[in-house]
Amino acid sequence: MMWRPSVLKQAFQKHKIKILAVSDYIDKDLTRQVEDKTLTPVDLIISCGDLALEYLSFLRDRLDTPLYYIKGNHDIRYTRTNPMGCENIHGRVVSFGSLNILGLEGSLWYNGGMNQYTDAMMQKILFWMWFSIWRKGRIHLVVTHAPPRHIHDREDRCHMGFESFKSLIIKHTPDYFVHGHIHQEFETAGERITQFHTTQVINTCGYTIIEV
Repeated sequence: MMWRPSVLKQAFQKHKIKILAVSDYIDKDLTRQVEDKTLTPVDLIISCGDLALEYLSFLRDRLDTPLYYIKGNHDIRYTRTNPMGCENIHGRVVSFGSLNILGLEGSLWYNGGMNQYTDAMMQKILFWMWFSIWRKGRIHLVVTHAPPRHIHDREDRCHMGFESFKSLIIKHTPDYFVHGHIHQEFETAGERITQFHTTQVINTCGYTIIEV
């Protein structure tokens, strides 16, 4: 059977996954689109932290879409059952269709509060995840709150990134590394992205939509 180019393109596009990624603050434009039902349909919602648990449940219910999350350094009210209907993926590798997603919560340690880790602590978490990573065979997307060190981060202790995240990228070559924590205004979607080796590092503060 001879496939026409248009048919091949349609077959390829059917395998794309559209992800709504959110973090750090509630974007009024996104809220309006959700309430008006004008948001482009998405297959998955991912939260990179520091959002009220009620807001995540709102997104999950209104969009009727699975929601994976990791906690940020300010997410101190989360429990095992809240946010309702959402799934915590910290320290796990989960599959969504053919997409393998690794989640890591928190920020670099700065005052001893909740969801804060030294780089050595984060390295230990990754070490104990080796079997989960090996079993999946390939990590396509990494979801974190803090960025990798020297990529989108800042020089104050609270907003420094993790060196161990750079090692993770180099070793496992994920296609995408999505984080929050670093507040910034973006004029275009492209301004959110930095290429590191073969990985697109994306700052999702507010919200962005990613096709993978």
